[in-house]
Amino acid sequence: MDKAPAQPPLWIFGYGSLMWNPGFEHHERVVARLSGYARSFCMWSIHHRGTVDDPGLVLALDENPEATCDGLALRVAPGAEETTLAYLRERELVSAAYLEKTLPVTLDCGRRVRAVTFVIDDQHPQYCGGLTLERQAQVIARAHGGRGPNAEYLFNTAAHLAELGIRDPDLDSLSHQVRRILARRG
Repeated sequence: MDKAPAQPPLWIFGYGSLMWNPGFEHHERVVARLSGYARSFCMWSIHHRGTVDDPGLVLALDENPEATCDGLALRVAPGAEETTLAYLRERELVSAAYLEKTLPVTLDCGRRVRAVTFVIDDQHPQYCGGLTLERQAQVIARAHGGRGPNAEYLFNTAAHLAELGIRDPDLDSLSHQVRRILARRG
């Protein structure tokens, strides 16, 4: 009996909450770089970190040929590919503001793999690229959604990037500004 050809591993690229809350079993977790996209708070969150009446902000990958984004490549546990993709589509495509793409990422060791990546649809009404860091800080400091405070999302992401040795000056600046705003509110 002929064996079916081995299915290539399924990789997922995480650059925000998927780094610290993937929600699926993975067998490998490697720092990776994606070229051609920038991580930014360029998506209004009306479900997870804000509401329709008071949107928050979440990270998305905004296409930019000059940019790179460092994050995590997560290799899905063999046999869990279909359930993982179904879970991620339900979680990430809730309002269709993200587009699912399979893109090349470079792992820390230099090896290149293709990874499912969720990037912003810059034609979607939730797209808000170009907000100043000050405006982002004001929104993040006040917003709250179904998964909790928007500030918690920012702080968790910034902390995990630091743990991984990934520098993101914009997120560091935003964290500082949001902490200052929250401290003033007491």
